[in-house]
Amino acid sequence: MKGHRTELSAFSRSYETPYTSSDYDSSHPYGIVHCRACDVEMQFHHLRRREFLELLGGLTVFWPAAALGQKKVPTIGFLGGGTAASAWSSWASAFAKRLAELGWIEHRTITIEYRWGEGRSDRYAEIAAEFVQRKVDVIVTAGVAVPALMRATSVIPIVIALGSDPVGSGQVASLARPGGNVTGLSLQYTELAGKRLELLREIMPGLRRLGVLANAGYADAMLEMRELRALATTLGVEITAPEIRRAEDITLALEIFKGGTEAVYVIGDPLVNSNLGRIITASSAARLATLFNVGDFVKAGGLISYGPSFSDMFQRAADYTDKILRGAKPGELPIEQPTKFELFINLTTAKALGITIPGTVLARADQVIE
Repeated sequence: MKGHRTELSAFSRSYETPYTSSDYDSSHPYGIVHCRACDVEMQFHHLRRREFLELLGGLTVFWPAAALGQKKVPTIGFLGGGTAASAWSSWASAFAKRLAELGWIEHRTITIEYRWGEGRSDRYAEIAAEFVQRKVDVIVTAGVAVPALMRATSVIPIVIALGSDPVGSGQVASLARPGGNVTGLSLQYTELAGKRLELLREIMPGLRRLGVLANAGYADAMLEMRELRALATTLGVEITAPEIRRAEDITLALEIFKGGTEAVYVIGDPLVNSNLGRIITASSAARLATLFNVGDFVKAGGLISYGPSFSDMFQRAADYTDKILRGAKPGELPIEQPTKFELFINLTTAKALGITIPGTVLARADQVIE
C-alpha cells in the first residue's frame, strides 16, 4: 500500500504541474509538443486491476467517516410495560408518529429499540441493563419501570410517558424542576381517583361495595389506593382490595369479588393490564361493572373509563424526546400534566349488566361503544 500511495502522489504532483518550459514549441499549432500529465495518466491506466482496487481500499481506510459527512443516528430505548400485541402497541405508534412529525424518521434519522416487560416487573432491571450497555441516547417508559432504570443509570435521560405521581414516588425533586436525569408527564391519578368514584356512583347510585384491583408492588398504585380509601369512607362505600403481586392473585381476587361486591375499580399497571381479558371475562360472568383508567380497555369490553388520553401522553413524550436529542437537559424540563381527558362508555356491556347509563353521563362521553 505504501508503494501505491507513492505512485498516486507522483501522479498528483505531475498532474498539478503538467507542463514545463521544455514542453512548449512555438512552431506547433497548439504550442505543445509533450504532455507529462498524459504520460503519467497512461502509466496509471496500466496499473493492474488488483493493485487499483487495493489502492481504493487504502483510501477508504485513511478517510475518516466524519469527513464523509456521516452522523451517528440517535437511538431511543422504548420500554413498554405490556406486550407488542397489547394496547402498548398503539401508544408506541403514537410516539413514533409524533417523532416523525418532528423530523425523527424511524429507520432513517432515528433508531427505536422496543423492549416489552410483558407485565413482569423483574424484566425491567434486565432491559435497563441492556439499554445502558447499548448506550441509548434516551429511554422512554411508564412510571412503573422508572425505579429500575434509575438504579441502572443516572446519566441516560429518562422520559416518563405515564407517571402516576413522580414527585410522591420520589422519582423527581419537583414538578417545576425535576433535577437528575428524569422528566416527563404525570397522570394525576391520585387526583383523579375521586372523579372516577363519583362517576361510578353517578351510574350506580346505590353503590355500597367496591372491589379494587391494584398491584401492591407498584408504589403509584398504592398512592391511588390510599386516596380512594379515604374518599370511599366519606361516601359510605366499603372497599375490598386483596393483595395482588402476581397474575394468580388477580384470579383469586376476582373470585373474592363474586357475590361480595357490585363493581370493580381497576388501577392500571403492566401486571394488571396484561390480565385485561381475564378481568373483563370474570367480571362480566359475575355481573360486575368495571371502571378503568383508559379507553382502550372499554373497547375491549369494560363498562366505563375516565382518564388522560394515553395516545396524547405518548405524543407529548415524543416532544420531550425531541428537546433532549437537540440538547435540552432532562432535569431542567418541567414535569407536565395531562391536558386531554377522555370518557369512554360501552353501552353493549351496560346492557348485558342491566345498567342504564344516565343521559347526563352519555352527553359527556368522548366515545360510546354500541
